[in-house]
Amino acid sequence: MHLPRFLAIARGDEPAELVLRNGRVINVYTAEIVEADVAIADGLVVGVGQGYEGLQEIDLRGRYLCPGLIDAHVHIESSMVTPYQFARAVVPRGTTTVVCDPHEIANVAGAAGIRYMLDASEGLPLTVLVGLPSCVPATTMGTAGAELNADDLKGLADLPRVVGLAEFMNVPGLVLGFPDVLAKVEAFQGRVIDGHAPGITGKWLQAYVGAGPRSDHECTTSAEMVEKLRLGMRVFIRESTAAKNLRALLPAVTPQNSRRCAFCTDDRHPADLLDEGHLDHLIRLAVAEGLDPVTAIQMATLNVAEWFRLYDRGAIAPGLRADLVVFSDLKNFRPEMVFSSGRLVAQAGEPVGEWPLPAADESAVRGTVRVDWERVRWGIPAPDPHASRAAVRVIGVIPDQVLTEHLVEEVPVRDGEAVADAERDILKLAVIERHRGTGNVGLGFVRGLGLRQGALAGSVGHDAHNLIVAGCDDRSMETAARAVARMGGGLAAAVGEQVLATVPLPVAGLMSDQPVEVVRYQMDKLTEAARSLGSPLPDPFMTLGFLALEVIPALKLTDQGLVDVEKFAFVPLFV
Repeated sequence: MHLPRFLAIARGDEPAELVLRNGRVINVYTAEIVEADVAIADGLVVGVGQGYEGLQEIDLRGRYLCPGLIDAHVHIESSMVTPYQFARAVVPRGTTTVVCDPHEIANVAGAAGIRYMLDASEGLPLTVLVGLPSCVPATTMGTAGAELNADDLKGLADLPRVVGLAEFMNVPGLVLGFPDVLAKVEAFQGRVIDGHAPGITGKWLQAYVGAGPRSDHECTTSAEMVEKLRLGMRVFIRESTAAKNLRALLPAVTPQNSRRCAFCTDDRHPADLLDEGHLDHLIRLAVAEGLDPVTAIQMATLNVAEWFRLYDRGAIAPGLRADLVVFSDLKNFRPEMVFSSGRLVAQAGEPVGEWPLPAADESAVRGTVRVDWERVRWGIPAPDPHASRAAVRVIGVIPDQVLTEHLVEEVPVRDGEAVADAERDILKLAVIERHRGTGNVGLGFVRGLGLRQGALAGSVGHDAHNLIVAGCDDRSMETAARAVARMGGGLAAAVGEQVLATVPLPVAGLMSDQPVEVVRYQMDKLTEAARSLGSPLPDPFMTLGFLALEVIPALKLTDQGLVDVEKFAFVPLFV
């Protein structure tokens, strides 16, 4: 907007394009609720007060008005839909900005994947900002489809909507001063660098924070959160599909430190987005747990904007973007109208108006599942082929967390091979390299998925996104894995030679090209199939996908082998 026009409307000499009358404005700067009209023109808030006139006026009749919500850290790929469909799911819930880390698709397609996400989110009513993936691959202990070094990242740093460096997961590499790791941090000095330091404490945490990363979304206890806050970190309280940390962390939020805290969703599947919601769900949970509603809204708006230096949004004030949410109940936050840049884009939980579909070249993110099946081996030879049982390391699933346990259990030996023991909920686990056809297969065992028969497979295996399969027998595992490959990526459940249900994810093996409602229906059928095989988990595929993430303690499996994350080293399967 030209400044003379802005000033004329702000003075009241000219009418605004839109005036929202009789609202109760959440002032996130002062933590007050102020009765006021809000005048809007050219996508900006022009005035907050009384006496403004507009070409169009909407009487809010005493309803509340707050800034559009901002997600501090999210992987859009984990919604299993493209940015357009993700926006359709979250904007009606009050989210108008997200800071996404496209490291899922970058681990498959490199810089081309990042450019795809930027192109596919251009011009949406949802502002999609990007933190450049700092760890592609996450470590050298897994085989990803691409590698981004410091020079690669510098070449992307000045693209529109890039805000800095996303979650820095390689804590040992940074703290121990590996040159290639330091080069990435040094390239982004003076810009935002997000952290990722699960369970890191003491001197290692001091070194990590001092090196550059000053936010964290991996806290699981109040003590961990307080230690990080005391070192100047911003803490993003996460409530995702797989990791539910909000209730555990909320007691650590106080009036003195709340402005250093924010919310993030990290990874949420379609059913959770459509049934529970997005950041609105986190606000409702927090308020139900006793957090002041205005504080909760600050944590979902201004606090995030300030950390990411988004000085054009995050509050309702003259000169800021008119990203606004109308709602009626402070204690039950449910958006009724959502405005993006002053335009009504959602009402009563549904998109409103024309949302143009962004043009994006998908050639680099299709056909990404390449497995040389002739080289894939499923058997696990036992150290003593004549023994009846063998002691092995087992990944232990922790409900509602991405953390795992490092267990030692005995499994049966049949025909000289260690096999699953479904009666004791110990399944065989395989991670098959799917980017380059190397034939790499990591084999191990997992406890906690609950299958009594059959197998589950997916091309979503954080962060390298190789083909991950868990099952009770090799035949079911191969059936499920081959079904995923035939789709060009996706999720599958199988028993024997029968495929029970699938969700095709042909975009990088991570996202569907279908509407979010269709993907949700497919996921419901897939989850029903997993339940028929015995799994009691609410979302077993989200849990499965994190069993390969070798930067989250304690024990994980990559295509190269079993990783003791706390030692940051491979360990033998057999004890």
